[in-house]
Amino acid sequence: QVQLVESGGDMVQAGGFLRLSCAASGSIFRINVMGWYRQAPGKQRELVADITRGGRTNYADSVKGRFTISRDTAAHTVYLQMNSLRPEDTAVYYCNADRVLLYGGTYVHDFWGQGTQVTVSS
Repeated sequence: QVQLVESGGDMVQAGGFLRLSCAASGSIFRINVMGWYRQAPGKQRELVADITRGGRTNYADSVKGRFTISRDTAAHTVYLQMNSLRPEDTAVYYCNADRVLLYGGTYVHDFWGQGTQVTVSS
């Protein structure tokens, strides 16, 4: 129904920056919420940031002022600009799409991408 493909993960030094992208495809009429989550080794997956179709954003306290989420609503794409990266940002970053309206009128929920690795060295 919905496929998400992330890109942009890499290895960078502390203080560096990366831009993650996630493109959704499928029989999608509208995606209400898109977001980024991350999971570090031995830790639970946590919300990094999300954005509604109307542009309302929500950030984890740990990334406020450093990361910026944005989206191209028509293209079903979400981005995460990550600046001033820290070693503690090292994780697999996952894209999420929720409250997706498909052509035909069905709402589906909670789709995930395969993840992209971000590694920040000190």
